[in-house]
Amino acid sequence: MGRKSSKIALRKGAADKARGQLYTRMLKDVFKASKGGSPELSANFLLKVAIEKAKKFNVPRDHIEKAIKKGQGEEGGGYEDITYEGYGPNGVAFFVEASTDNPTRTVANIRTHFKKCNGVLGTPGSLEFVFSHKAQFEIPADGIDEEDFTLHMIEAGADDVELDEGYYVVTGPKEAFGCIQVKLQEIEVTPEEASLIRIPNSKKEVDTETLVQIEKLIDFLENDDDVVTVYHNLENEV
Repeated sequence: MGRKSSKIALRKGAADKARGQLYTRMLKDVFKASKGGSPELSANFLLKVAIEKAKKFNVPRDHIEKAIKKGQGEEGGGYEDITYEGYGPNGVAFFVEASTDNPTRTVANIRTHFKKCNGVLGTPGSLEFVFSHKAQFEIPADGIDEEDFTLHMIEAGADDVELDEGYYVVTGPKEAFGCIQVKLQEIEVTPEEASLIRIPNSKKEVDTETLVQIEKLIDFLENDDDVVTVYHNLENEV
C-alpha cells in the first residue's frame, strides 16, 4: 500500500472507521509478505518493511503476529492466491489480488461487488496489457543526495527514480526487486514502502457520477476479507 492509499484511508469518514480501515490494509500487507516468504525478518525484506510500517501506525502487535502466522499457514492454512480481472463503470479496469481458503465464495463475492456498482468480472488474462508488474520502493528523501541516489538505483536495475512529496519513488521491472533491495542495503538506505505492484499502462478519467460508483466498488473490494490488493487505472484522484 502506497502513501496515497494511507492518505485516502485517513481522510474517509470518522477517525475510528478510518483507523480500522488503515489497520486492515496494513495487516493484509503483512499477511501477503509472510505468505510469500520466510517469517524471519532477516530473510524476508518485504515482511520487514510491512511490519515496520504497521508498527509506525500503532497496529497492535498481536494483530501483526496473527497476520504473520496466517501467512505461514498456521491459522487454518489452505489459502490459495487468486487474481481477478474486471471492469467498473465506463470501462475502468480493475486487477484484484486475493488469498482465500474458499475460491467459490470469493469469486461469488467479487462478482457481486462488481455487479452492485455496474461493473463486470472479466476472464483471466483480459487485462494482460493494461497493467505492468513492477517493483516499487518509496524512500524518505531527507538527507539523500538525488544525483548519487539516482545513479545507484539505475545501476541496480531501476527504470525510474522520481522525487514526489519528499519521497524518492523508485520503480523497476519486478525481476529487479532483489537487486534494488541489495543496493539499498549496501548504501544503508531503508525504504518506507517496498512492494511488487501493478501499474496501469494507461488511465481513464471519468465524470463525477461515475466516480461515485468507482469509489463504492473500490471500498467493497478493499473491505472484502479475502481481497489483499486492488489495482485500477482510474485517472481521477479517489
